[in-house]
Amino acid sequence: MIGMTKMGVNFTIIAPKELQPTKELVELCKGYAKESGAKLQISDDVLAVKDADVIYTDVWASMGEEDKAKERIGLLSPYQVNAKLMASTGKDSTIFMHCLPAVKGKEVTEDVFEKYADVVFDEAENRMHTIKAVMVATLGN
Repeated sequence: MIGMTKMGVNFTIIAPKELQPTKELVELCKGYAKESGAKLQISDDVLAVKDADVIYTDVWASMGEEDKAKERIGLLSPYQVNAKLMASTGKDSTIFMHCLPAVKGKEVTEDVFEKYADVVFDEAENRMHTIKAVMVATLGN
């Protein structure tokens, strides 16, 4: 969110109110968006995906959060990335991304994941190279 608003990328977060970013983070990013010309939108309406170029999601309960899984599934089920949600963008060119590991059938349906698997796995590979570059930069020669 910080990176997107600093770089001038229009960015929409769609999540239930209970899981939306803090007011402090939103205000910080609104400042960056104003400087860069980006548009920042926070919504709990899944139809806010209209005109999106990219739909991005993550696991609903990360490792170590197993105790929150049931609650998160209840909160996030309406936000599952599926063919209907992808079609709601109104654009055939919208892509799906996920940072992995994905739980197919929860945050994303198998058909959507498989359709965009090449994009998802390219992202994973690029992340590996980015991590290597950060390590070199921080560890020095």
